Amino acid sequence: MEGNRLSADLDHFLADCGQELIDFRRDLHAHPEPGYAEQRTTHLVAQRLAAAGLRPAPLPKGTGLIVDVGAGPATVALRADLDALPLADEKEVPYRSTVPGACHACGHDVHTTVLLGTGLFLAAQAQAGLLPGRVRLIFQPAEEIGTGAQDVIAAGGLASVGRIFALHCDPRLEVGKVGIRSGPITAACDHIKVTVTGPGGHTARPHLTADVVYALGKIVTELPAALSRRVDPRSSLSLVWGRISAGSAANAIPGEGIAEGTIRCLDDEAWRSAPGLVEALVDAVAAAYGVTADLEYVPRDPPTINEEASAQMFAVAAAGVLGRDAVASTPQSLGGEDFAWYLYSVPGALARLGTKTPGAQVIQDLHQPSFDVDERAIAVGVRVLAATALTALWDDGSPAGEPLAPASAGA
Repeated sequence: MEGNRLSADLDHFLADCGQELIDFRRDLHAHPEPGYAEQRTTHLVAQRLAAAGLRPAPLPKGTGLIVDVGAGPATVALRADLDALPLADEKEVPYRSTVPGACHACGHDVHTTVLLGTGLFLAAQAQAGLLPGRVRLIFQPAEEIGTGAQDVIAAGGLASVGRIFALHCDPRLEVGKVGIRSGPITAACDHIKVTVTGPGGHTARPHLTADVVYALGKIVTELPAALSRRVDPRSSLSLVWGRISAGSAANAIPGEGIAEGTIRCLDDEAWRSAPGLVEALVDAVAAAYGVTADLEYVPRDPPTINEEASAQMFAVAAAGVLGRDAVASTPQSLGGEDFAWYLYSVPGALARLGTKTPGAQVIQDLHQPSFDVDERAIAVGVRVLAATALTALWDDGSPAGEPLAPASAGA
């Protein structure tokens, strides 16, 4: 399809459905659901896709779904995440969260709405005979938990997929802009918990016991410093503690202390070597102070590494429907993103969707209770994802395997 025809078709679609998509996003924002609890969100998405003649297939755990649009040997996947964060919504807006302690503070309501809109547009293109292959829409649960992508893969969600693409809201980028990067775009993100134990005792006689609090303090301060000298600094491995707890009385050495934090790094090799190195360092510090240290190391997300050709497809598609000035280079982030797991199986790319109102002085960062977006970003996202899917289908038409079962097939 010629670029002018695609832009005109997108213009007509968004003129008809743009307000519906904004209303859909606001409804999701007012009814956020955390990971693996996205039943209402899944139902609403499935209902709207079915109304467009598609046949969505729910994932085995009951939240999230997959649906194919079109047919043909080449399959391109587009992914959005459904889940909300366990944060209170502090915005004074009509669509403020109605669920105590839950909020779409990372833009997943926007991601879901953009993918829904993209699917509806592509379904219309397929009915008009203008879709040169199959596009798989993946509405993924539990991204914030870090396991949703692996559930999709285990359920066969990447069967027949040749490439995969996704957008993520970026409140530092103005609406109308798309941030694209070849190579690593997000960091690895793991969770660690260190539990230090000892006999405890009176603070007047620390020499007769093991000082758990002092030992825990040494682990908290020395472990990040030691890692900075044991790992190539170009990997930007960073340990930051988020919770420390020990004792309840000023004159008693407790028997247990806990520290929890996250380890992030930009390099895949450093990410793979981190668990063994952290364990050895924790044991060394604990031994020096006569305490026992138990390490729980939970790997979550590897770095998201965009394939060069896929990133280029994103850039070409975005420039085609938004203009060359809309495409910006984006830096690698230390944030984690489980989209990385898809890229271990198939080539693809993640891009940044600008959500900041042009000229706004205050940046509403991700994972904050006040987070919101300029809703014009929804139409921008639909344009970019639709154009990217079509660009990938035009450029990469070789078969990649067997399609999903007929129950997941669409128009």
